Order: sequence, then structure tokens, then C-alpha cells
Amino acid sequence: MSMLQILVVSSDDARARDLSHPLREAGHQVETAREPIAAGPQLLDPGLDAVVVDLTVPGLDREGLGQALALSTGSALPEPLEAVERRHILATLAFTGGNKRRAASLLGIARSTLIQKVRRYEIRLPDLESD
Repeated sequence: MSMLQILVVSSDDARARDLSHPLREAGHQVETAREPIAAGPQLLDPGLDAVVVDLTVPGLDREGLGQALALSTGSALPEPLEAVERRHILATLAFTGGNKRRAASLLGIARSTLIQKVRRYEIRLPDLESD
């Protein structure tokens, strides 16, 4: 097996070591990055063979990784407003434990407006309160 160039993205140093160690032991070249934006330039390296992502990195999702790539190339396209709004509503609902009344208050919108947006964006959280 040939040596691979692998990038490990993790904000937790211990987890990054745990993920990197067996890869290095197997003879692969391993680089680490603590956050998606820092990983952006490394993700564009043409010699990069694989990326190992710690899914507990705050803010790391498909959009976050895409933004990191766009920022590293300097060609960041504006994100659609709907995507930003959906993500913000989702984060606010998660913060309030699914309490729509409290989330609407924090967002500065009526509860009925929040309910409409939740339906439009098909937002689902496990164990949402029904208020």
C-alpha cells in the first residue's frame, strides 16, 4: 500500500492525536487542522488523498466546510439568505430546547411566523416541545 496524504480536522487535540496515530503508524503522512477555516488551504492541496473529520467540531457541517473552501480560494459566493435563515432558526430552536415561543422571542419574530418558517424549511429537531 502506498503512503497517503491525510488531513485530520478536529478541534480537540486529544481526539486529533487518537485519529492521527494509527494513520501515521500505517505509514501515512498526516496533517491536522483545528477548525474548518484553517483547513481550507490544506483541502485544496492537489496531493491530499483523504480527509478525516471529527463531526463534533463546532460549526462543521457541509456548509461550514464549503465556506472554508471558498474562503481559502478567495472566491466565496454569498450564501443564499434562506440557507442562513434556516441554519439560524435551527440553532435557535436547539438553544431553546425546541421551545418555539422562546425561540421566536429570541429571533424577534412572531411565533406563527416561526412556525411557518419551520414548515417551509422542513426543520425537524428530535424531542421538540409542542408549545
